Amino acid sequence: MKHENKAFTDLMARVTKLEKAVFGGDQKRSKVTEQKDFKGATGGLRLLISRGFFDRKHTFGEIEEALSGRGYHYSKQAIQTPLNTLSKAGGPLVGFKKEGKKVYAKRK
Repeated sequence: MKHENKAFTDLMARVTKLEKAVFGGDQKRSKVTEQKDFKGATGGLRLLISRGFFDRKHTFGEIEEALSGRGYHYSKQAIQTPLNTLSKAGGPLVGFKKEGKKVYAKRK
């Protein structure tokens, strides 16, 4: 039994070392934890806001791609509705047209 515990401990130490090498040592939250904290399309947008994504202007296509890259796979309408809500007066985002395209950024 002691041999099994030592083997398990050694294996866990190797896995931990590999995870730090692959994912970086300062990463404290996994994608799974992020998704629990930020549910649904609105949660995905709030995640992007919290990560500073909207510190610069983004088109709808860029927003949709960023959400998809973080595991938030929703229809355009499912994303557009909360995006409109979050960019209303008093919301954390602002939407405006730039060169004929609507862009979104963090409200200052």
